[in-house]
Amino acid sequence: GGAYAVLPYVYQGAVEHFSWLTPVQMIDGLALGETTPGPLIMVVAFVGFIGGYAKVLFGPDAMFLAGAVAATLVTWFTFLPSFIFILAGGPLVESTHGDLKFTAPLTAITAAVVGVILNLALFFGYYVLWPKGFEGTFDWVSALIALGAAVALFRFKSSVIHVIAACAVVGLILKTLIL
Repeated sequence: GGAYAVLPYVYQGAVEHFSWLTPVQMIDGLALGETTPGPLIMVVAFVGFIGGYAKVLFGPDAMFLAGAVAATLVTWFTFLPSFIFILAGGPLVESTHGDLKFTAPLTAITAAVVGVILNLALFFGYYVLWPKGFEGTFDWVSALIALGAAVALFRFKSSVIHVIAACAVVGLILKTLIL
């Protein structure tokens, strides 16, 4: 499932289990990761940095160093297993091309990944629109920006890069000047 299958687990571990970040900080990290190539590497590096920095691993005089070391370690150990699996299992996967008993389960897994991505979309929506949970207030500003982005993308077929840039500017203006 790639990054989209892993990101909810990163959230669960970093926010709910270890309390390295707040839910809002994690959503900021996820949003940052989604604006760049390779969202998983950006998110795990962000989580690792904030976790190492916030936990003051090397003392109060070396908080940046703690964050940098944590980000490096988290990123390294996130991708090391993938490289091992690809190098070890790549030839096996290639040898199964066209064999129905191997391709049918992969088709089912692909369908399940669609569900995982839908789960992530709902996850994003919940934490963006209700940053403090359902008992908190609804974030109308974020909802209006999201609605405007959807209209620009689907109705007017605007460029994704232009929509992201416009939403960032609108969000920055609304959050700093008005709110």
